[in-house]
Amino acid sequence: MIRLNNDIEIPQIGVGTWTLRGETARQNVRLALEAGFRHIDTAQMYENEAEVGQGILDSGIPRQEIFVTTKVSTSIMRNGSEAVRNSIDGSLAKLKTDYIDLLLIHWPVKDCVRDTWQVMENYVRQGKVKSIGVSNFNRHHLDNLLSYAEIRPVINQIEVHPFMTQEENIAYNRQLGIQVEAWGPFGQGDIDVVGHPLLQSLAAKYQKTASQIVLRWIVQRGLITIPRAKPNHFAENLEIMMFSLSDEDMQAISALNQNLRSNVLNDPEKFPW
Repeated sequence: MIRLNNDIEIPQIGVGTWTLRGETARQNVRLALEAGFRHIDTAQMYENEAEVGQGILDSGIPRQEIFVTTKVSTSIMRNGSEAVRNSIDGSLAKLKTDYIDLLLIHWPVKDCVRDTWQVMENYVRQGKVKSIGVSNFNRHHLDNLLSYAEIRPVINQIEVHPFMTQEENIAYNRQLGIQVEAWGPFGQGDIDVVGHPLLQSLAAKYQKTASQIVLRWIVQRGLITIPRAKPNHFAENLEIMMFSLSDEDMQAISALNQNLRSNVLNDPEKFPW
């Protein structure tokens, strides 16, 4: 568990649901919870909140034992405060819950963050949202937000993998008391992180998979992470809490950094909207 700046704790590893739809999303969430996960990440943009909510119900796990994250979509933010409020109410209904554990701004949409953040703060005051944070924010985005925020973000969810280590961004977030959550830990698209010879050699050394080595590198840095996984990998992902990498190997993995995003459009300075 990682303690946030509002004293709420979040499981350090969870399950991401990006690209999951319909019955697959529902079943994956249920199976993840049955396997032992207690942290599920979704978003309005993923169009699977209803299935995520049903998977949680199907699991039979008490709601208070599960940490659920969703995110306000970029298109909604552009439509103003009322649209944001309606979207959050919609997320609550789709997720079949009375509260959201963590609500994030999905991307720093220009000229829309302040109004969205103030709506989110009101949901915290109403008790319908426990914690609020951001995703894909760089230093200047955070500085701008903190110039008017009454509630400090608890998390910044950003792309982190061995080819995109985000050292400076992570350090600045920590300086502000904001935890960092890593998305895309294995890379995406044409980026093959786990196939790198170093990670393959470390997998053999520790008798683990290359994916486990990457996830261990992330959590050993004190980061939270939400890898997508198929049900046959759930137990494997949870096992990363049962071994450690040497300092030398941690440094070797970090040295793979190329500041390489999995998609150039995911640069928050150049994001299409």
